[in-house]
Amino acid sequence: MSTTGVPAPAVAGDPRPMRADAQRNYTRLLSAAMAAFTEHGADDTSLEEIARRAGVGIGTLYRHFPTRQALLEAVYRDQVEALRARADELMGSDAPDEALAAWLRALMTFSSTKQNLISALLATIGKESDLLSTCSKVLWDAAEILLKRAQEAGAVRADADARDLIRLVHAVNIATQRAPTDPGQSERLLGLILDGLRPRPAS
Repeated sequence: MSTTGVPAPAVAGDPRPMRADAQRNYTRLLSAAMAAFTEHGADDTSLEEIARRAGVGIGTLYRHFPTRQALLEAVYRDQVEALRARADELMGSDAPDEALAAWLRALMTFSSTKQNLISALLATIGKESDLLSTCSKVLWDAAEILLKRAQEAGAVRADADARDLIRLVHAVNIATQRAPTDPGQSERLLGLILDGLRPRPAS
């Protein structure tokens, strides 16, 4: 299983489903890689450290991820899938505006680690790659469905745009990276975004 609860893909070149122990190792490796990338950056983390954190041998890591690039792509894809799954969960909320806010906070957390992942990925794939294009669509679709639900409930202004929201959250991440001594800045800036989403009073 992946960290999102979705069955992990078979090992590259092997169409058979993973055994339970192999799936557990796959999940541990993804979790360990994400934790290490968050702490040290995707470029400064060795594969040996990731294997050690996951409690497996380096050979096990290479069986699941033959290259560093394969691991980077799997971690990125897994995090995007987690955001899509979170959007699905929030669709059951009785407060659509709060559901949207919760998802944007999850996106902001992802965005804080996304930058070094993206930089590492772009070293070998282009901005128009299938991976990045597909993952971007997943995020846009998740934002769109939560935003539309909040708009239909009258809790969010009708002219708000899902892609604009994603861009604003990424902009907040960039701004807060430049002010690491102000830990409350990201929440304040997100609060301004959420305030701006409130419906305009009738004139």
